Amino acid sequence: MSALRDALRDLSEDVFFDLLESEDAYLLVLDVPGVSAESLDLAIEDGRIAIDAHRTKEPTDDYQYVEENRSLFLDVDLPLPDDASDANATATVDRGVLELTLPKRGTSGETTIDIVDEDA
Repeated sequence: MSALRDALRDLSEDVFFDLLESEDAYLLVLDVPGVSAESLDLAIEDGRIAIDAHRTKEPTDDYQYVEENRSLFLDVDLPLPDDASDANATATVDRGVLELTLPKRGTSGETTIDIVDEDA
């Protein structure tokens, strides 16, 4: 997970996130203000997490931009933790907050292997 932590620390100061860990999963919480599920692309491939978020912002009524400092795009490429699995990963976005849950591998408890006695 240290590679993921390092990559998150290297993000712009304008990107706010929390990274949480439990015994069986990781939870990445990322602020994506103004972004909806329709304007968010998230993919996990080749051990990488790709997040591409677009915000639409149109001036209202008769207003025009004098200064524009809020970014329209967020393009993040992060390493998947070594013990995380992309299988059964889930993501939700609600009120501009993305929550990505990544299950850990081998967290289903003990695996029992039946041994067959071929002499019997």
